[in-house]
Amino acid sequence: MTLDTHSVLASALVGLYACGGATMPPTPEGSTPRAIVKGGDGRTGGYEAVAGWWKPAPDHEDPWTWGEVSGVAADTPDRIIVAVWGDRNADGERRDGTSNYLVVVDRNGNLVENWSQWDDTLNRPHQVYISPYDPERHVWVVERGRGRGVHMQVLKFTNDGSELVMRLGDGDDPATRAEARANPNPGPFDYGDPAVLAFLADGSFLLGDGYWNTRIVKYDADGNYLMEWGEAGTGPGQFDLVHGLAIDQEHRVYVADRRNNRVQIFTEDGDFIDEWPDITDPVGVFIDEHHAVWVISASLHRVLKYSLDGELEHTWGAYGGPGGLAGGLFRPHQLDVDEEGNVYIASWSGGWLNKFVPKPDADPSRLVGRGLVIK
Repeated sequence: MTLDTHSVLASALVGLYACGGATMPPTPEGSTPRAIVKGGDGRTGGYEAVAGWWKPAPDHEDPWTWGEVSGVAADTPDRIIVAVWGDRNADGERRDGTSNYLVVVDRNGNLVENWSQWDDTLNRPHQVYISPYDPERHVWVVERGRGRGVHMQVLKFTNDGSELVMRLGDGDDPATRAEARANPNPGPFDYGDPAVLAFLADGSFLLGDGYWNTRIVKYDADGNYLMEWGEAGTGPGQFDLVHGLAIDQEHRVYVADRRNNRVQIFTEDGDFIDEWPDITDPVGVFIDEHHAVWVISASLHRVLKYSLDGELEHTWGAYGGPGGLAGGLFRPHQLDVDEEGNVYIASWSGGWLNKFVPKPDADPSRLVGRGLVIK
């Protein structure tokens, strides 16, 4: 019996006793009464949101502020790497010469690094990663391009941002989604609005390519093409916007098929295994060390916890847009967890990054663990 079924039955029993004027039955002899916690609405789950944590950049003078905050990678609790779409004003106009594309903040949200040396290489950095299998902790960025002379590409930087050590993408970008969909067999580096990455222990990695090409591409540790699968559509093994990737202990690949409102699961070689339907607007998949599958729903402004069998076990999060609540989310886009258990969630439409700290008395099953490292 699922948690939701229990809740429905409990509510029905309460209603029956109330209508009949009777009292609820006593707790069975020998059993322990369940502790009742009154009030609350669960908007931040087992966490406290750190108020005022995300701050303006030093060069944010009126009317300029952060653009879309699209990605986050927790290098250490004192070094959080953030991907931003430059600066915007209240009308959504971009500031010329902006230099806030990749920035680093400390545990208090203070900006401590600005990778402005790569301003000409970035335009719409979509998500940012550090592979858990990389002792040098390189920083990876999926760049969507389409402006300022920047192309669709995958970028790999040294941890300190001093060097660009790998660049994938041939630079001959399709102009539109329709043009990309008209080419069912793009080359290994002919990207169509790429979106997300996932890593394996041998250094190989998967690219979700993505918005237009709707495929998963696998490369070895040196960026050499190995294989791919996927095409546009609604059937098994077909996609309409690949926007999340994760790999479990058995090397099964979980794909957030965003516009099809589902998660699909495959073998490492791309063979279809299963589908989890009716998941609204999934934009990210994060499998933690406890083998829980956390899915980010952008439209619900929420994080959803599933078992490996696809059963919904827990949710948290609430809308935090203009006039919304403190600690709320606004089209969340990527999350990461540091070694202290703090959770960071990038709100794309909000233009901010939230930091959530576990409550001292939180139920461990309702906390996001650190990212899974495949043994």
